[in-house]
Amino acid sequence: MPSKYRSALRLAIAASAALLVACSPSPEPTGDGAASGHTRAANERLAKALPLDDQRDFKEAERGLIARDEQLLVKGPDGGVLWQPSQYDFVKGEAPATVNPSLWRQAKLNNLHGLYRVADGIYQVRGYDLSNMSLIEGDSGWIVVDPLTTQETATAAIAFARKHLGDKPVSAVIMTHSHVDHFGGVLAVLPKDRQIPIVAPRHFMEEATSENVLAGPTMSRRANYMYGQSLPKSPLGHVDTGLGKAPAFGSVSIAPPTALVDKTPQQMVIDGVEFQFQYTPNSEAPAELTFYLPKQKAFCGAEVLSRNMHNLYTLRGAKVRDALAWSAYIEEARKLFDQAEVYFASHHWPMWGRENIDTFLRGQRDVYKYIHDQTLRLAYKGYTPREIAEQLSLPNSLAKTFANRGYYGTVSHNSKAVYQAYFGWFDGNPANLNPLPPVAAAEKYIAAMGGKDAVMQLAQAAYNEGDYRWVAQLLNHLVFAGGGKNAKELLAKTYSQLGYQAESGPWRDVYLSAALELRNGTSEQTVSLAGAKDMLKYTPVERFFDAMAAQLNGVKAEGKDIRLKVTFIDLNKSYELWVENSVLHYQVAEGGERIDSSIRISHELFLDIVLGISSLADMVGSDQLEVSGSAIKLVQFFSLLDKSSEPFAIIEP
Repeated sequence: MPSKYRSALRLAIAASAALLVACSPSPEPTGDGAASGHTRAANERLAKALPLDDQRDFKEAERGLIARDEQLLVKGPDGGVLWQPSQYDFVKGEAPATVNPSLWRQAKLNNLHGLYRVADGIYQVRGYDLSNMSLIEGDSGWIVVDPLTTQETATAAIAFARKHLGDKPVSAVIMTHSHVDHFGGVLAVLPKDRQIPIVAPRHFMEEATSENVLAGPTMSRRANYMYGQSLPKSPLGHVDTGLGKAPAFGSVSIAPPTALVDKTPQQMVIDGVEFQFQYTPNSEAPAELTFYLPKQKAFCGAEVLSRNMHNLYTLRGAKVRDALAWSAYIEEARKLFDQAEVYFASHHWPMWGRENIDTFLRGQRDVYKYIHDQTLRLAYKGYTPREIAEQLSLPNSLAKTFANRGYYGTVSHNSKAVYQAYFGWFDGNPANLNPLPPVAAAEKYIAAMGGKDAVMQLAQAAYNEGDYRWVAQLLNHLVFAGGGKNAKELLAKTYSQLGYQAESGPWRDVYLSAALELRNGTSEQTVSLAGAKDMLKYTPVERFFDAMAAQLNGVKAEGKDIRLKVTFIDLNKSYELWVENSVLHYQVAEGGERIDSSIRISHELFLDIVLGISSLADMVGSDQLEVSGSAIKLVQFFSLLDKSSEPFAIIEP
């Protein structure tokens, strides 16, 4: 399909972690990038409230270290740097004033990378991607659990493991859930000469290949903010996601499962190893599983569990996750696998000891249930999402544990997610039923407050007092009302201070990305789809037609009546597409309907055109593409599809 439709398929492939103690602090920034006195004080207060010098997590994170490649460098398909842990070498010593000290601690832990022994026959390669690759020794080779995000990082990880553990073949693969950082590198670990078992949760292929296709353009742009893709890696920029260092962007693949987990408990013997699976759909991912290894008494929590509070709603944009079900799955695992003496997962570092694991599971269980229950309790009293978020905090019994803290998700935006799940976007206040759009509202607010100069004075005074949230609200209106360079600069400084105080890695990246774009303009950075071809070839063609329908310009399409037929010659499938009432419909071709223009194309070429590898115009007249019927109608049809508006503005009109 033409490039004007290509953006509808953007993937948020996101979508889409080293030192224990160091003596010298990181260099402090100066000038506009410096932390204000208010930010320093806020970060110092938090540092005093938490046991940041507790070394237990650091000891567990380094336990079982076999080897570490200090020179690790993974290059992407274009030859550029895809993964390089040394870019985070600045994360050492005491936290600089420009980074929340609790997030800094998490970033130091996520800096630890290498090959680790978890238990007899269980190993992990950590820090080669956002996620972990786990290796379980079977009778004939390695059972790979979660082969990372990209083929490049997976290749490096499995090669490093074989270098130190022996050159055994991969005998099976387990993909714990449908997020790309847990399956995208699978083709790099699969043997070329034989079929092996591939285990995944039920509906894995549907969820993994379809996720983000329809929401792709918006999700991809917002992921740039959430993961700080445009930020420098420095004390003034990106330091960590909380879940790991950052997503890897390279060649993404997928492989269809040969066995599905669809119930709890479900036993399998894979390459001589006994597994007990737990099926956990609609928890952290729409399709997910965990498992227990009875021989080693080891529990793999996948991403149902992690050493941070996770997202009930992710800032890049996604469907809200079910907090109550998530909590219930953790309790089910706690009871079902109560003999576990080892815990490991898809992110972060393991844990040992039955009592420690039980305490950890109880805490994670109650974080999600507390946010769920207390959000509803306050909603029953009529509080709205922002009011609930403002007054809700975890009890000390949960908040004092680092594994429950908001390094990725937060109480604030997770409580809003619970509200949204039950009550939707409307808070019941009629003033919010049909409010003015941002620019119109901004202009009226600024006029009502006495004009631009008056608002700048108010904002500067509030900034001097450290009231940054209020400054952000004031100046957001002013920027949307055309407040000029000074307003944007002060708002950028404000977002910087909010970012420096944020304990959540994504919150920090969102604030600092906004500051960067206010100063330098909208980022041109986008995610290339070409590297995702090995995954997209498994996406049902119907999802691409859905994406085309979402690109149809309804105003331009009014009154148009066009019918196309698309035949995929290698799939032996034909579809009819037609515009009616400014809506694009499709169905399997039934015959008998008027067809204005027909296209015969291979599925392979269709994907190449979608990904921009080939051009539809260049293919017309070739043996690979056959067009018949009205060329005028064909051109008219594609003229109704909106061109990409990426990268769209976020912090300006």
